Order: sequence, then structure tokens, then C-alpha cells
Amino acid sequence: MLQNKFITCSALALLLIFQAPARAQEAPIVPEQQLENLTDVIQAETEDDHFVQELEIYKKNPININTAEQEELKLLRLLSDLQIANLISYRRLLGPFISIYELQAIPTWDVIVLRRIKPYITIASTGDIKQDFQKRFSKGQHYLLGRISQVLEKSSAYNSSTTGTQYLGSPQRLFFRYKYIFKNLLQYGLLGDKDAGEQFLKGAQRYGFDFYSFHLFARKIGAVQALAIGDFTVNLGQGLIHWQSLAFKKSVEVTGIKRQSTVLRPYNAAGEFNFHRGVGVTLSKKNWQFTIFGSLRKLNANVIIDSTHQSETVSSFLSSGYNRTLSEVADKNKVAQVAYGGNLSYNKNNWHVGLNVIAHQFSEPLQKKQEPYNLYAITGNNWINASIDYNYTYKNFHFFGEAAIDKNKDKATVNGLLVSVDPRVDVTLLYRNISPGYQAINGNAFTENVTPTNEKGLFSGLAIRPFNGWRLDVYGDVFQHPWLKFQADAPSRGMDYLAQITYTPNKEVEIYTRFRSESKQVNLSTNTMVTNGLFFLTRKNWRSQLSYKITPTISIRNRGEIVWYDTKGSEEQGFLLFTDFIYKPLLRRYAGIIRLQYFETTGYNSRIYAYENDVLYGFAIPSFAGKGFRYYLTAQLEMNAKLSLWVRLAQTSYLQKNGVGAGPDDTSKPRQTEAKLQFKWSL
Repeated sequence: MLQNKFITCSALALLLIFQAPARAQEAPIVPEQQLENLTDVIQAETEDDHFVQELEIYKKNPININTAEQEELKLLRLLSDLQIANLISYRRLLGPFISIYELQAIPTWDVIVLRRIKPYITIASTGDIKQDFQKRFSKGQHYLLGRISQVLEKSSAYNSSTTGTQYLGSPQRLFFRYKYIFKNLLQYGLLGDKDAGEQFLKGAQRYGFDFYSFHLFARKIGAVQALAIGDFTVNLGQGLIHWQSLAFKKSVEVTGIKRQSTVLRPYNAAGEFNFHRGVGVTLSKKNWQFTIFGSLRKLNANVIIDSTHQSETVSSFLSSGYNRTLSEVADKNKVAQVAYGGNLSYNKNNWHVGLNVIAHQFSEPLQKKQEPYNLYAITGNNWINASIDYNYTYKNFHFFGEAAIDKNKDKATVNGLLVSVDPRVDVTLLYRNISPGYQAINGNAFTENVTPTNEKGLFSGLAIRPFNGWRLDVYGDVFQHPWLKFQADAPSRGMDYLAQITYTPNKEVEIYTRFRSESKQVNLSTNTMVTNGLFFLTRKNWRSQLSYKITPTISIRNRGEIVWYDTKGSEEQGFLLFTDFIYKPLLRRYAGIIRLQYFETTGYNSRIYAYENDVLYGFAIPSFAGKGFRYYLTAQLEMNAKLSLWVRLAQTSYLQKNGVGAGPDDTSKPRQTEAKLQFKWSL
């Protein structure tokens, strides 16, 4: 029955695509597919909206490509290092650009790349840095943003008459952000966040919000390339020893395999875990660059008390930031963390080499649960990692990598290659070899695992633009885990393949269809024995999406996706269809988007993720399992030149469920409705 529905719905999706008029909206600002893949990997939505904030900054203050250097172009995170190197070489050889469209003549650049970055760049003469410095504190932009959201159905955690876990606070989530920005040279601000269920102005949160964040970040002050005070992130090498900013894993962007960022970046997102709090500075002289930073924070953690030895150990850190119940409040700020380190790098025209180090000290020793897969987990009160990273560009070849070592002298390496073999063909390769014993507290490299440990693998990608408007992206990744891991009681292996065809006949149409297959060894879920054999878990999905612009005011986006999940003794299937209606009238003060969606899966393992448009600086990537409908409305209204309002109403309605959520979040109703209101006031 479900198979027939798959065939019928996929046929309808393809019919809808190929009968559509030849017009569509431009590529989305946010890399939706990468965010969807990342959410699937980490099984949680990221709260790091700094990437979206930065793109908004560059929309209002575009980067001058006649003066921008490598570090500044990296901030966009929309260009590969090979594209950046080719731009600088072209500019050095032929002089300043006269027109943005001249960029199409640069090797590895094409119309699609230009269309992607066009809103964030400009052609201008060299500015006066001294004049800019005098304006930094007076000519910037102030804004205040406030947001309130709530799930309207009442869950059991807010019902005092029920037994079980009770939340201490109200069901509203509250958020505010004040920020001052002058171009990308100076910013400072304050942020406050209260999660649903947390108290506000009473109890454990008697000072108002559960989480506060302050940052001050300045760039290009003489020899000081970057100065961070308050909350900031640190990104070193290729992420083997430390990477805190948003970073993507495997995706259709096959040239995006390299981690690229400045070492220090400001932090003012709502996530309460992955950042530093202290001071950092980057100094530059000629070809040398030196960064040093220090941080002192208190972290939420599970602490195990050993009454026999009268000692305490940390079994795990709690990264969610939730402080809704008595037990969660008891785990708040349980462990003090001191982190410090730095980077020394030498940068020439076409090559770079850097030395990185980071050390951590904890007020209580770390000791994970005694499980075989935790044999190599970090233990004790301190940890240290060091690495050397490099990159080198020769003609159309770009080599990069990092070699790292930890406190116990376990090693890890990542080495990659980006090459443009033809103006229409790009090839990527990345090999990683990370020993089972290697550990890094904030590591985030390009790996199959969430963290860089216990993995060997080879990723290869190919991007071909055979004809104008056509693009084929293909990747294959084979990997193995030499030691045990969570849900795999023996050394395991796997493979991951993807192919996507994209057709963009003009600026107004984008159609793509893709197929992905993942297969990896895991424990058999139905096993009842002490030991467990490994079996291949296979997950395949086929997605087709069409975006087109009906008029200059109205756009439509359609997607159909099918998923097959298979492991020994368990098979699941599912599909999802949605249509977005996007209304953006020119020179009007209002805009909106409506989504209508249907989904049907035979279990949670065949769940499907779908990116959703949200209020400014926000995005949602919920997963869908079971059978039901999803619809949401997001609307924007500019009240005047200074005040803008957003409202969002979203509901998931299930057809075969009596309740949504589990445990304290159970609503005992077959639907979940979220309302959100946001304002932005430019001061």
C-alpha cells in the first residue's frame, strides 16, 4: 500500500517539476541542504545563527573585492579556497575589477558562483582605514531584537495535577539581542535567552534570563587583526583539535570539504555550550600572524559522587543548556573550565603553514561511563592538543591538511585536494586517518563521526558543468572505524554515495534531483544476547525540488522526497511532499511565506528532515515521522524605517497518534502548534 503511494506521489512530484513554467526564485541565501545534513548527523538543530547574521551584515556593507584579502573573503563562507586564490591572482595580474561580471572570467568561477555571492560584494576604490577607525563608534548601526515563542498545546510537565517530571517555569521561550555593528570592523552586543520551561526573574533564574552572553569584537586596528572580549569562538586548522563555529559535513557542495575561517570570531548566538568566554587577540606583522586566547567558564555537567572514595567525577557535559527541572538546575555550572592556547602562522602568496595548540583544565576530573567503546575517552582534570596545518596552491591545485597529536600522543591527520581540471570540472579528495585513541574536546573535522576519533576514510567528489545551466555533483565516501563505537560492538565500516543534477536555465528557475545511499555497520536492535553482531544499516533517499518565480512578486517551491531504511529484521519507508508559496512584493512593507506539507513514514528510523523559513536570523529543521500534515505561515511587516515585525504560526497534525512528544513533553493531543512573534528595532 505504502509502495503504491510512493510511486504515485513521486510521479506527481516529477510531473509538477517538468510542467512548471520556466521561471523560479534565486538560490536560497542559507545553504539549506548542508544544514539539513548537519542536523541529521548531530541529531539536533544548531542554534548558531551567526552565519545568517553575517550575511545580513554583508548585504548592507558588501565586501570590496578590489581590496579584500584572503582572510576577509573567507568570512563569507561561500567560496572555496581555490576560488579565493584564483580571484587574488587574477586581480594581482590584471589590476582592479571594473565590473562584478568580470568575475566570470576567473578560473573556477561561473555564473552560479557569481549569483551566489553577488548580494555580498561590491566594486569600489580603496577605502581610508584611518577614516573608518574614526567612524567605528559613531557611524555604525544599533538594533534591538526581541522574540517570544511557545508551543500552544500544554504538555504534562506544566500540569501540576499529573505525576512525573515537572518544569519549574513557564512554557514561553524568550530571547533578546542588542547589537552594534560598523561594517565588519567593529561589533558589540548583549544577548539573553530563556528556554521553554525555565524560570524567569525567580528561583534559579532570579536575575532574569537563564543565559546571558556579551561580546566585543574589533578588526584591523593597526597590527591587531582581531580583538575579542567576552564570548567568542576559536577555530584552528581543519578542526582536528578545536573548531567552534558552524561547520558542515558531507553535502552536495563537494568543494566545501575544507574548514575555512579566521581563528577568532565573535559569538552572540543562543547556544549555551560551544564558545569561549574571556579574551583573544590576533597580531599580524608582514607574513606572520599570532593568536593567543584565554577563557574561563562554568559548564553544565553530570557529576557522579563516589561516596566510598569521597570524590566526584564528570560523566558527561550537558550541551542543551536546559535548566527546566530541579535535576537540570542541580547540574548547572557544576564544572569550571579554563581553556587557553594559540596559533602561529606564516602566510605567503600561495601557501600557509600554522602551529596550533589548546589546553583545557577542569575543576573536577572527567570519567565517562565504563563501556568498551569508551576505553579511549578523555580522563582526568586536564587535556591538551597540538597540530600543524598547511595549504598550498599551485596553478589549479589546492592542497591542504592538518596533523594533530593529543596528550596521550595519539595522532590524527586530515589531508585534502581541490583541483580544477577544466573550467567546467572540479575534483575533490580528502583522506583522514584518526587513531582510536585520539581525542579532542571541541574537535569538529570533516569526518563521518560527529567528533574526530576512531576513523579512517577517503572522500572523493566531482562537480561537472557540462552545459550552461546544468550541473552534476557526485561524491563517494568509504570509511572504517578500527575500534568499537556507540551502537557498534566491534570494528565497523561503511560507505556513503550521492549524485545530484541541478538545472538552472536562467536567474528565475532552479530544479534539482538527487539520490543518496548510506550504508554502515551497527548493532542489531532486536538482539537480546550479551554480545551483539554487526549488520549493515542502509538508508537511501531520493529528492526532487523545483523553485520558480511566477511573477516578480510570487514564487513557488516544491519538493518531493522518498526514504528507504533497511537493516536485518527492520525495514521502513517514507515520503514527504511540500509546496511553498512565497510572496515578496517590490517596494512594499510586507512579505510572507506559506508551506503546505504531507508526510508519511512507517517509523522513526525513516524520518525526513526539511528546512523551514523562519523569522529573521532564525531557521528550523524539524524531522517528520509517522503520518500527518505540516503547515506554517511566516509574515513580515515593516512598520516604519526603524521597526519591523515578524509573526510565525506552525502546526504539525498527526493522523495516527494520540499524543506528541515523550515523557514531560507529552501533550496527549495529535498535533503540535508553535507561535512566534519577533520585532527588530533599529536605534
